[in-house]
Amino acid sequence: MAEIGYTMMCEQTPARQLVDDVATAERVGFDYAVVSDHYFPWLEEMGHAPYAWSVLGAAAHATERLPLMTYVTCPIMRYHPAVVAQKAATMGALTRGRFTLGLGAGENLNEHVIGHGWPPVDTRHEMFREAIEIVQELFEGRYTTYRGEFFDVDSAKLFDLPEEPVPLAIAASGGRSAEIAAEYGDALVAVDPDADLVERFVSSGGAGRPVYGQLPVSYDPDAEAALERAHRLWRWAVGGWKVMAELPAPVNFAAYAETVRPEDVAEKVPCGPDVDAVVEAVRKYTDAGFTHVALVQIGHEHQREFFDWSEKELLPALRRL
Repeated sequence: MAEIGYTMMCEQTPARQLVDDVATAERVGFDYAVVSDHYFPWLEEMGHAPYAWSVLGAAAHATERLPLMTYVTCPIMRYHPAVVAQKAATMGALTRGRFTLGLGAGENLNEHVIGHGWPPVDTRHEMFREAIEIVQELFEGRYTTYRGEFFDVDSAKLFDLPEEPVPLAIAASGGRSAEIAAEYGDALVAVDPDADLVERFVSSGGAGRPVYGQLPVSYDPDAEAALERAHRLWRWAVGGWKVMAELPAPVNFAAYAETVRPEDVAEKVPCGPDVDAVVEAVRKYTDAGFTHVALVQIGHEHQREFFDWSEKELLPALRRL
């Protein structure tokens, strides 16, 4: 049985509500929680993008047992990897070991804000390798000096480390990134139930490690209202990762998604009150080898009814799966 997580979706939710929501997720029985780390929402209609690490600090205080995780943080442009290591170590200490650092090679949408352009994917992968190496060295608690092709670190040391090292979960979308995840990560992160990707991770050395996925849902007692909301707020996601990593702004995602139909979104997002539809969608992940699946309820104003439904119907059904 997969562990079922809850997603704090920064791109659609005000900061204070994110903290209230994760406390509720713990109360109703979710197994863990993840948070997105964005500078922009995908679409203007989503309307929010608070700083994920401030939210995480508050979430650490608002919860007691729930493991927390970034899904995911990019350490190659907007954040220097030495700063990411310090943030993650602090979260590990605050949560007494409940924090996992999810890392990925990022999206143009969030990283272009520093004005350095957006490198090609091969360059991003090499930058990502260096960044992970820096984070891992700093997690060892020693003074670190690093001279790489893309990053330098000058005599850095983390003075507040958790008792156990923060686990690294590495995001992958293809074969090469799956190999990076197996080489450096304690877990794999992926957005689609891709059995081939999981197999590449396993065959490259990742056997026995957790595999994290994410499933958007649009719960509403009115299935038509659920589909309308999913299309309005989630139509950006239909194109897949190669599109999502490259477009620079919400207006570009809106232009790309002009031809996306509600039925296109419904193929990827269970919409309405049908528990079985969500169970079958989660089953695709477990059949592909995923051990963890974080749910995203679309629409920040509809979290409360989602929690009620999850506690009474959805989570019990998923436990039976």
